[in-house]
Amino acid sequence: MRILIAPDKFKGTLTGVEAAAAMSEGALRVYPDAVVTTLPVADGGEGTLEAAVAAGFEEHMNAVVGPIIKPVGAAWAIHQDTHVAVIETAQASGYLLSEPTVENALRAHSYGSGQLIAAALEAGATEIIIGLGGSAMTDAGSGALRALGLKLLDAHGNLVPLGGGSLLDVATINASGLDPRLAGTKIRMAVDVDNPLYGYNGAAHVFGPQKGADADAVEKLDAGLRHLASLVRAATGVDIDVPGAGAAGGFPSLFTAYANATIERGFDLVAEMVGLDAALNGADLVITGEGSMDEQSLSGKAPIGVADAAHARGLPVVVVAGRITVTAQELAAHGVVAAVSATDVAGSPEAALAEAAMHTARATSEALNGI
Repeated sequence: MRILIAPDKFKGTLTGVEAAAAMSEGALRVYPDAVVTTLPVADGGEGTLEAAVAAGFEEHMNAVVGPIIKPVGAAWAIHQDTHVAVIETAQASGYLLSEPTVENALRAHSYGSGQLIAAALEAGATEIIIGLGGSAMTDAGSGALRALGLKLLDAHGNLVPLGGGSLLDVATINASGLDPRLAGTKIRMAVDVDNPLYGYNGAAHVFGPQKGADADAVEKLDAGLRHLASLVRAATGVDIDVPGAGAAGGFPSLFTAYANATIERGFDLVAEMVGLDAALNGADLVITGEGSMDEQSLSGKAPIGVADAAHARGLPVVVVAGRITVTAQELAAHGVVAAVSATDVAGSPEAALAEAAMHTARATSEALNGI
């Protein structure tokens, strides 16, 4: 028996690596002679870096400017053979690095994420995967590109302050000082949303309140994004208001105009990065899961992506999650033959959270025993 274990993180309780270890323990209780392979996955947001490191990428740490100026330590990774680097905006520009206040919602920026890109370029990266999610800013990626040489100038030729709240003051975009290595480096933006840059489904309106923006701040941020997009369109002819451009405070948008950047479905990108296809080809059974297997999961989250890829190969799939709110019939459509939650075996959500690894292992054993 060859078992592939490919979970996403159990947000707030277990990382993808920890969840995979717990599932492996539970699987080996039932099949002690099984050959178990663990391969954590992600949707392209938080957890992408961890999945890369688990897949053999070399982790590095850099001191960068956080979303509200204060220096932070941020991790990133590079594969020494392929020269592919992996960066998460949450590491350098994450919402956990700033208080969610109105002032910070307007001031927060992505400059530190640009510093990580610069570090990857310096290390010889020829392709950079950027996992978008968990961000503090709504600056359209302008801070990151400013760290790479882009200048946003006001009507007097002065640099405007960092942050989304200053975008309305931009009169000119000067790209003459951009790092020339950007042109020859493929930048792949991993997103798990399809929100546009601005408007009622855009970065400011949908995600701004989570970052501390009140109604007035949301309107100001949205107007700034709209204004910046019009300047870019006039200067380059590129429309940066496209599906997915609203991820991470609009981070991908400016990159599509000023770098060799594409916006891609996060799970597909991560699956390619960690070698999911090859791992599935060597498996007899697949176990996947996440913290909450719910209706949102069925819309293309990582575990369902794993299940669909396994199902296409005729492989049975087992789901283990912190909680499960979808039906067995809904999961069966994705090739799932058994599904058990840690909450079920623990008896309550509180108990499941208190001993997440133990109950995840128990849930895995129970699911496999039920097949």
